[in-house]
Amino acid sequence: MLFPLRTFHPRRCVLLAIAAAALTANLHADEVTDWNQIMLQAAHTAGNGSTTASRSAAIVEVSVFDAVNGINCLYEPLHVTGRAPRDASAPAAAIQAAYVSLVSLYPTQVSTFDAARTTSLNALQNTSGSWWEQQMRLRSINDGVAWGQEVANQILAWRSTDGFTPAPAPFIGGTSVGEWRPTPPAFAPGVAPQFAYMTPWVIQYPSQFRPAGPPALTSARYTQDFNETELMGRLTSTVRTADETAYAQFWNGATPIYEWNSVALYLGSQRHMSLLKNARLFAELNVAIADATIAMWDAKYHYVAWRPITAVTLADTDGNLLTTPDPAWVPLITTPAHPEYPSAHSGQSSAAATVLAHFFGSSSSFIVASDGQPGVVRSFSSFSSALDEVANARVFGGIHFRFSTQDAQASGTAVGKYVVENAFQRQDRRDYDDDDIDE
Repeated sequence: MLFPLRTFHPRRCVLLAIAAAALTANLHADEVTDWNQIMLQAAHTAGNGSTTASRSAAIVEVSVFDAVNGINCLYEPLHVTGRAPRDASAPAAAIQAAYVSLVSLYPTQVSTFDAARTTSLNALQNTSGSWWEQQMRLRSINDGVAWGQEVANQILAWRSTDGFTPAPAPFIGGTSVGEWRPTPPAFAPGVAPQFAYMTPWVIQYPSQFRPAGPPALTSARYTQDFNETELMGRLTSTVRTADETAYAQFWNGATPIYEWNSVALYLGSQRHMSLLKNARLFAELNVAIADATIAMWDAKYHYVAWRPITAVTLADTDGNLLTTPDPAWVPLITTPAHPEYPSAHSGQSSAAATVLAHFFGSSSSFIVASDGQPGVVRSFSSFSSALDEVANARVFGGIHFRFSTQDAQASGTAVGKYVVENAFQRQDRRDYDDDDIDE
């Protein structure tokens, strides 16, 4: 089988479950975006939570970026510093890098990945031209596949020592006033405490952007935010609007990697970006989310703050005469099994929005999709308006306090800015768009 070299393949596509019926616009796809969608579907099929999904997405997208960039050599690589064989196919390298990463991360889905790889490589087939031209094309594809394999193997080896495994002993918090402990209905131990000390991707160390901590339980700020969550976040709230209920459930229905990668796919499709620029976009986006996850988990397991369901039911113990206990209080959304402060979703979303604003502009209009509610989307006129809704969703869902979302937004923005300023830089440091470069 002969495979020709190409840089990208324009066609109409539907973004798997991401697009559903709502995204019917013409989309400009290539091997990078195709395998980004395959990655998102794999994480959804595996039932990954936001923590594990953030690590897996970064591994896949960094492998793809370093593979494609190792052929173009326009940007500083994130990890793999070698160069591909001369004339290696960048699309083939992207396919193989994503494939190898996904097989390692989700081995039970290997048959799906095998079929996707065959389809992707067959799409490169072109038997036109002379016998010699066909042989040169085949060599280019084979070299690209070999290079993608090498890069992915190096990324997987690098991250195999990042602290993700072995998992530590179950974390059950404590019973002191204000301290997190397992919450109903599952009363599960804290999720993924190892993310609090995992090796970051770009930021220097997990606590680099650690927020200052929740306010004192007797403070005016705590009182105000406690009362807001108690009122707006209860399951049976009569002041929360139907739309507020809907978007609290919407943002809770998918992981941040799904939500914000869907935004990147949507915005990128309107700009007909090159293969390399797509590779850079998805690597930078998912690394920022992964580092924000580590930063949020560092703070969560440092401060170990109780969740609203604990705070409200035990308010008679907090020393605050202005907070009223309600033993029967239940939140709209089931409380996640990890400490409250800061809000991980707000931090991850702010890091993602910072990267996307860098690529597309802060006032970009876009829609967000959720794999938890296929076919349902939310529309926004700017990244700030989306982040405001994310914060409200966590408060109105009854799982966070307002101070937690605001502090998380500040930390997540700092993480995203650090990634933008310290990674994926042009090697020549020139300030022009890579779409002007013939790849």
